[in-house]
Amino acid sequence: MFGSSNYIDLVDNAFIFIVVISTLLLVFITALMIFFVFKYKRGNGKKAVNIHGNVSLEIAWTVIPVILVMAMFYYGWIGYDQLSNPPADAMVIKATGQMWKWTFTYDNGIKTDTLYVPQGKAIKINLESNDVNHAFYIHSFRIKRDVIPNKKNFVWFKPEKQGSYDITCAEYCGLNHSYMYTKIIVLPPAKYKTWMDNQKILAAPAK
Repeated sequence: MFGSSNYIDLVDNAFIFIVVISTLLLVFITALMIFFVFKYKRGNGKKAVNIHGNVSLEIAWTVIPVILVMAMFYYGWIGYDQLSNPPADAMVIKATGQMWKWTFTYDNGIKTDTLYVPQGKAIKINLESNDVNHAFYIHSFRIKRDVIPNKKNFVWFKPEKQGSYDITCAEYCGLNHSYMYTKIIVLPPAKYKTWMDNQKILAAPAK
């Protein structure tokens, strides 16, 4: 199911921009190559003239690539800067990776193997590993973050569309790596509160 988060446009636009620029360069360079192959092919009597220096040409082929690369960098930096600065009021959930499952711990101590979050709320996921390298990946939200032993990391996002979306491990972590798979369930705020209240009741010790 295709999801929606605050990163969708940032990531997709950066990807499209880089693909478009790369495609234009490929077409331009290939066209020039084909043109010169036919223009200076053996037997047509034409010879290429050696150019010993052309300041304008050297400036152009230096400045234009720099501008294109900096534009790509700018698009990437916008996304990175947003990803690195979660809102102060973000809901905090801890995600623990281990061979081969995810465990989610909420601030009230509730633990689940499926991530439940309220729609429209900023969510900060603190990432930890109990064993080897993992990677927390929600492809429908365009987010991926390494989960490394003895190193704290985090990722944040704001789910904008309710539904169920895949969470996978994007780092090969052993024999059953492909089984390290779960879901994120985005609920309307009222339904999320009802779900959390039920979890508290289930977790309460029997009298």
